Amino acid sequence: MTLESLRTQIDSIDNQMLTLLNQRMEVVRQVGELKKSNKSVIYRPEREKQILDRLHGLTNGLMTPAAIDAIYLQIFAVSRNLEMPERVAYLGPEGSFTHQAAESRFGAMSDYIALPNIRSVFESVETGRCRFGVVPIENNQEGIVNETIDLLNEKDLLIAAEAQIPVHFTFATQTDVLSEITHIYSKDIAFGQCSKFLRDYFDGHQVELVPVESTSKAAKLAAQQPRAAAICSNIASKLFGVPVLFDNIEDTDLNRTRFLVMAKDFTNQKSGQDKTTIVARLPDTNKPGVLAQFLQEFDARNINLTKIESRPLRDGATFRYWFLIEFEGHANDPGVEEILQHHAADVKWLGSYVRSLG
Repeated sequence: MTLESLRTQIDSIDNQMLTLLNQRMEVVRQVGELKKSNKSVIYRPEREKQILDRLHGLTNGLMTPAAIDAIYLQIFAVSRNLEMPERVAYLGPEGSFTHQAAESRFGAMSDYIALPNIRSVFESVETGRCRFGVVPIENNQEGIVNETIDLLNEKDLLIAAEAQIPVHFTFATQTDVLSEITHIYSKDIAFGQCSKFLRDYFDGHQVELVPVESTSKAAKLAAQQPRAAAICSNIASKLFGVPVLFDNIEDTDLNRTRFLVMAKDFTNQKSGQDKTTIVARLPDTNKPGVLAQFLQEFDARNINLTKIESRPLRDGATFRYWFLIEFEGHANDPGVEEILQHHAADVKWLGSYVRSLG
């Protein structure tokens, strides 16, 4: 067996794969035509989850579930663009971790719009300028994103899906000689999250740490200055063409951020691995036991609560609160349906969707 013969085998397999992908896309095109005639939604996270779960069960070789996900999420994205191209807004700038989260769900080929703040993402979806919007909701190291939580209550949008991505930082620079670097750019919080790397590699060096408004801006500056470097996301280094000298330089590999995909009109079918999010504006929240009694209804139906956040009502001088609550299950599950119907006047349903693949 020679290297040339192995490469010939790979070429033959690639040809077969391309033929099969073209066949798949032709079927996808027909599905798109059918959905258009029925005015159906193109993005179906629960259907994608079913396909991935099935393929995970079939693999018995070098293709791990993570590798299958990486390939098929891109295939899904190409398929959706064939069915009906849909614009996706996200909290910018380009190259941000929210951009990375958006691409993890909608692929590299989708039509993306970077917006300057979370409110503008919500409003772009609310007005129909974009079909979907991607915003951060929480980081497991830094906590909740209050602006997102408040807008979930304020705006009449629904959660179509969620995504969790690990927050990995890269060290990008045009030079491979560390002693030549005079400036390192990044967002202030990134310096703190990569402090061990900075101590190990630059302790005693005359290097200035320069905070900027985003890790994307850091990559852009590093691209313009041959003796500068950036601590940024991998997608930002690629976007601005700055070579990566070191990957995964963060102090902990447990840092993860969760994102929501927002839509104006959206309903997921049950997948069996669902999560539901609601806003509860309970009457007389200052009265002892009101919240406890409400939560006991979930316990009585064996529904697992996964998150509860309180936020001020801001409707007067008194201290009153509303609650964002997340739990396992779908709105069409009998127990969940009972609670939503019983508290229809006090509860706003924000969506039932597949629990994150991340």
